[in-house]
Amino acid sequence: MFFFDPLYFVFVMPALLLALWAQWKVQSTFSKYSQVPTRTGINGLQTAQLLINRYRLNVNVASTPGHLTDHYDPRTKTVAISESSIYNSVASVAVVAHELGHALQDQENYAPLKLRGAIVPAVQVGGWVGPIMFIVGMLLASETLMWVGVIGFALAALFAIITLPVEFDASRRALAILQNNNLLTTQEELRGAKQVLDAAALTYVAAAAQALMTLLYYVTLLTGRQRE
Repeated sequence: MFFFDPLYFVFVMPALLLALWAQWKVQSTFSKYSQVPTRTGINGLQTAQLLINRYRLNVNVASTPGHLTDHYDPRTKTVAISESSIYNSVASVAVVAHELGHALQDQENYAPLKLRGAIVPAVQVGGWVGPIMFIVGMLLASETLMWVGVIGFALAALFAIITLPVEFDASRRALAILQNNNLLTTQEELRGAKQVLDAAALTYVAAAAQALMTLLYYVTLLTGRQRE
C-alpha cells in the first residue's frame, strides 16, 4: 500500500519539517513580544476599533476562543480577535493590525483576496475528495480516477499559493498602518511587530510547500504507473 511508501516521506518530509519549525517560530516570537507592552498603552481590541474608525471600515469585531486564532471573514465582514490578542503588547497589536489589513484588502477589492474567496467552495470539496479519489483510483487501477484526485488536490495547492500574496500584503499593510497612525512609535516596536508578522507568514509558506510536494508526489506516482 502506498500509504507507507518511503517515497512519500522523501517528498513531504522537508516541507513537514519546515511546518514544524514555522509553528515553533510563530509561537516563540509571539510569546516573546506578547511580553513587550506598547508605549502608547494600546491593546489589540483598541487597535481594531481605532483602525476601523480611522479607515471607515464597514466591519464588525467579534471575539473568538483560542490562541492565535484571529482571522478576518470577508463573507460576514467580521474581524475575529482571539483571547491571545486583546492585551496591550506589540504582538497583539501586530496580529490585530494584520487582520485589519485583510479588511482593507476587502474594501479595496484586492484581486488575490477575491480570487481566494471565489475558489473556496471548490477547494473545500477537492481538498478532501481529491485524495480519496486518488486512493480509489490506485486500488481500482483507474488512471482516470487518479487524475480526478490529482486535479482535486491541485485546487488545494492553488489555494495555498494564492494565500501567500494575500498574507504578505496584509502584513505589509499592517506595518504601514501601525507606523502611520503612531500606534507603534519606536523602531524597536516596529521591528518586533515585523518579526511577529514574518513568523506568521512562514506558516503559510510551509503550508504551500506541503501542498505542492504532496501534489508532486501524487503526480509522480501516476506518471510512474503510466510508464510501466
